[in-house]
Amino acid sequence: MSSVDIRLLDAARDDLRNGWIFYERQLVGLGDRFLDAIEADVRFLSLYAGIHSKVDGFHRLLIRRFPFALYYLVEEERIDIYAILDCRRDPLLIRSRLQTDRPNP
Repeated sequence: MSSVDIRLLDAARDDLRNGWIFYERQLVGLGDRFLDAIEADVRFLSLYAGIHSKVDGFHRLLIRRFPFALYYLVEEERIDIYAILDCRRDPLLIRSRLQTDRPNP
């Protein structure tokens, strides 16, 4: 991909906000470190999108510094981030959420 547009969809934006709130309640400043880790991995996507294993139809990038996964799809010149979910959640809830977020073909 030469020039790629990375879009953080509304549901993923909500996930990011909720993750920030969760970590900020644990320790002031930890929420910002969470956002920094996500941002670093999103920049990584611009180079390596599509190499991650697929889970429920989405590519899944495991966030390096936090127990979260970023779920995305690659279109021709675009990467759409659909969800950023806590890996400690019940796998059935994660699967249900991903099925809800799945785009119509």
